[in-house]
Amino acid sequence: MYSTEQRRVAIETFIGFDHSYADTIAELGYPDRHTLRNWWGEYRETGEVPIAKIIREPRFSDEQKREAVEHYLSHGKRLKRTMRALGYPKSRMTLCGWVDELAPGQRRYRGPNPKRDPVPVEKKVQVVAELEARTGPAVEIAERHGVPRAAPYMWRREIMGDNVGDTEERGVPVSKEFDELPDDVGELQDMLREAKMQLRRVQLELDVRQATLEILKKDPGADPDRLSNAEKAAMVTALRGKYRPCELLPVVSMAKSSYEYAANAQARGETEEHAAARKAVVAAFEASGGTYGYRRITASVGVGEWTVRGIMRDEGLVARAAKRKRGYSSYEGETSEAPPNLLRDERGKHHFRADGPNELWVTDVTEFRIPAGKVYLSPIVDCFDGMPLSWSISTSPDAEMANSSLLGACGWLGEGDHPKVHSDRGCHYRWSGWIRICDEHGLVRSMSRKGCSPDNARCEGFFGRLKAEFFYGCDWSGVTIDEFMGMLDAYLRWYRDVRIKSDLGYRSPMQHRRDLGLAA
Repeated sequence: MYSTEQRRVAIETFIGFDHSYADTIAELGYPDRHTLRNWWGEYRETGEVPIAKIIREPRFSDEQKREAVEHYLSHGKRLKRTMRALGYPKSRMTLCGWVDELAPGQRRYRGPNPKRDPVPVEKKVQVVAELEARTGPAVEIAERHGVPRAAPYMWRREIMGDNVGDTEERGVPVSKEFDELPDDVGELQDMLREAKMQLRRVQLELDVRQATLEILKKDPGADPDRLSNAEKAAMVTALRGKYRPCELLPVVSMAKSSYEYAANAQARGETEEHAAARKAVVAAFEASGGTYGYRRITASVGVGEWTVRGIMRDEGLVARAAKRKRGYSSYEGETSEAPPNLLRDERGKHHFRADGPNELWVTDVTEFRIPAGKVYLSPIVDCFDGMPLSWSISTSPDAEMANSSLLGACGWLGEGDHPKVHSDRGCHYRWSGWIRICDEHGLVRSMSRKGCSPDNARCEGFFGRLKAEFFYGCDWSGVTIDEFMGMLDAYLRWYRDVRIKSDLGYRSPMQHRRDLGLAA
């Protein structure tokens, strides 16, 4: 059950990640693909975030209660038996309450209680005498006298003085589970086999954990499911003398074909070609600062996709990612008249794509918090190829920061270029200085609706990738404000000139423009 706020965050993230179900689920950790598709369909039709529906617990009718109580009374007064036969209720306490309500005093209690229901000594002696002279099961004696099955044994220890002091005071059966055992021998044998199988499964899991520590030299908290295929194969081979592969492979989440391939690879050793590929993949991942996934590494090193994925899995290389956090807001009220949203059509669909450079720009301000203080970034991003044309970094989110980034982007304008500049309703884009720069350079202003971040999803997506690759997951202790601003500026230059994008044919935005003759 997800709250309305969780649904809103999921839809915003989905829009910001260019409608990618996989990226959204990986970013947030929820929901599943089917649920997200339903939320998005409802949002697209109504324009509103789906409201969480309250699911109430089912109520049982009086007829169902009477049926459960009658079954309980006529089938040996077993709570579990009634719940298993009828499929309801799920709680033992619920059924006990129904019995006490509809059949007061008829509910069976567990074990004799001297304080509540004292049994005469004569009766105890009679029951024990029959127990000693019995030729059949003890349960027949207990049922004939209307006492629990454990009572004759307790009274025998009491009368014969065989370690009864504690038991009499407690007034509990020898075994709390004894009274719940079935009478059928075949069912008891099935329970015994199931108990042995469960014991073997528990022992298997313990042996796998021990092998993770001793054979693979992993930390005590290492998860066997997160091991590489080579490590899993080595562990399965070491334990084959005690367990069958069909028992071991499901525990380590490994297919039989994968085990055979990994075991054969270990037997013949790694080839020189694969060793070179491994070295190239690791080098490409480290050169990207841990931001490249298998697709961009495949395009960078020229090695097959599945080879790259296998190497990254074996080496534990995972592209940096982090959950979305609440960002900085620059909204200060309606300080001036807001222009319309030129990117949203009549059906409520947004259009963030451009057929050429300098047709559509997006901008916003985001905040970075480090131990040394706060830093703000104001970029201008061209929707043609996602290239940051200009940016300003400052410790104060003032008009000068926003204006300087806009003036820097205007340096990319050619003759006859009049791009749309889309922003949120922040105060930076309502002041006279920003409006004057737009008028002087022929820029067309466009603004999002109030408090609607999906209206500026293209810039929000840019910030999401930037923070996941550069900011989140890093320890910024000891880094000064000036050092952080220099590192952020270096990352943005790397993003513009070096970082490859799949939608640009695995080229950087700058290289893409050079190939088109749009940049020197």
